[in-house]
Amino acid sequence: MSLTFKAGDMTVHRIIEMECGFTPALEFLPGLTKDVLDANRSWLQPAAMDANDNLVLCFQAYVVQTGKHNILVDSCIGNDKDRAARPLWHHKKDTAFMDGLKRIGLTPNDIHFVMCTHLHVDHVGWNTKLENGRWVPTFPNARYLFSKTELDFWLSENDRASLPPIVDSVVPIVEAKACDLVTSDYALNDLVTLLPTPGHTIDHYAVTLGKGGRDAVITGDLIHSPIQALYPDLAMRVDYDGKQSSATRHMFLEKYVDTSTKCCFAHFPSPSVGYVKRWGNGFKCDYITA
Repeated sequence: MSLTFKAGDMTVHRIIEMECGFTPALEFLPGLTKDVLDANRSWLQPAAMDANDNLVLCFQAYVVQTGKHNILVDSCIGNDKDRAARPLWHHKKDTAFMDGLKRIGLTPNDIHFVMCTHLHVDHVGWNTKLENGRWVPTFPNARYLFSKTELDFWLSENDRASLPPIVDSVVPIVEAKACDLVTSDYALNDLVTLLPTPGHTIDHYAVTLGKGGRDAVITGDLIHSPIQALYPDLAMRVDYDGKQSSATRHMFLEKYVDTSTKCCFAHFPSPSVGYVKRWGNGFKCDYITA
């Protein structure tokens, strides 16, 4: 699929920072059994799972151009960040993300809004950049939209024990007075609306596009891998509330199944975008390939 597609009158671009075999499937999804994994190996490999049984995840942002605004949904991993637990991310210095913006004719100065579906490390990284030894907003003309409930939770967690992604990619935005605190059902306008999808984090939101949200929806991390579509009860290992995340997946998949709404999955392997269809007792993504 092209990295650029239409959602109604809007144009949506995928900005891919990294795509790779990431973590063993049985560790990433603790409820997954080896028998179930083996039974699904034939369709998972190679696109969604590599030869070593690591789930393939795409780390990407979506840029939505409405004709009036350029909106960045999630800001990926970022450069120069202290991420010792993830060697691939630790003090990264590649140009993939910025090259992606350049490819669609934009610079960081052209982004009007940054929507963070939640405040996990791989969704806030490019919120800031290192400049003269300080973390400053990467998108100087943008308003960053944080769920107030989500932000309050993570600031409280950071007060108890320092969390590098919050320290370097969230707190500087707050201190720069560059963020607007919203509810997870906030409407930016009649074409861009948030959809509450809690569970992975305390107040995670998805982003819907078009009148009534019918043209497209950007999922964030309410679902990570196609195997969770077939088995929606599979919770991811760091879900804030596994039962709630499962209920949210069921709600989301039932809401969009057999509709014309393009579902833009945050971490599904490329091409990442498609339509939700029923598959046995679960669901699958019918990818758009052109």
